[in-house]
Amino acid sequence: MHMKKTMIAAVCLAILAACSQQAEVKKAKPAELQLNNDKAKLSYAIGMDIGTSLKSLNTDIDRAALVAAINGRLDGGKLKMNDEDAGKIKQAFFKKRAEEQATKQKASAEKNKADGAAFLAKNGKKEGVTTTESGLQYEVMTQGDGAKPLATDKVTVNYRGTLLDGTEFDSSYKRGKPITFPLNGVIKGWTEGVQLMGVGSKFKFAIPSELAYGERGAGGKIGPNSTLIFEVELLSIGEPKPADAAKTADSTKATTTDKAATAK
Repeated sequence: MHMKKTMIAAVCLAILAACSQQAEVKKAKPAELQLNNDKAKLSYAIGMDIGTSLKSLNTDIDRAALVAAINGRLDGGKLKMNDEDAGKIKQAFFKKRAEEQATKQKASAEKNKADGAAFLAKNGKKEGVTTTESGLQYEVMTQGDGAKPLATDKVTVNYRGTLLDGTEFDSSYKRGKPITFPLNGVIKGWTEGVQLMGVGSKFKFAIPSELAYGERGAGGKIGPNSTLIFEVELLSIGEPKPADAAKTADSTKATTTDKAATAK
């Protein structure tokens, strides 16, 4: 009996010792990488590029297989896959990815189109909102008494653009600087809408997707068939003069300050 207890105690001590050793291994930190020569720095820089490219794929990578393939290429050893098969695998991956993106894009376009139609139908019934023949909707926030631009004019404006859910995708107010551009060089909704404004006016536009960026969308925030909301302040017509530029900058700063004060 005594012998049995002694054996059990020995086994327990062995298990505890093993656990202690595993804990010490887990606590041990790998040696910190030192970039103390040109070769190490170049290698790390190349690795950064590879990592960026792989991250852009947005897919799980088997790092052990990846490193094995890189080492195989560098060492000139026998690879587990020939170039033809590797090409087919990559082609199949990107084809599947393109199909998935196309399906997602189509679903997003259909939803945005329906959401936009519902919003415009409701918004068009609001007091003070006017709908033009093209489907553009506008609301006069401030009526200026200055001249109205032609489509061929350059205009200087401040503006804020949002999606239907209120997400802001662009704002000259945030940049602290108005923008000057030829009126016939922007989306159709802007070309039509800004011509309705006199200098000093501020309008709110609801722009249907067909007068905005259509099925292609724009950038990462404006999806396909998105209806867009813009608040636009027409500051001047033509190339801004130095004195006018200073005034518009002050106007932008004042507007931004007023908004901050209101937010408080």
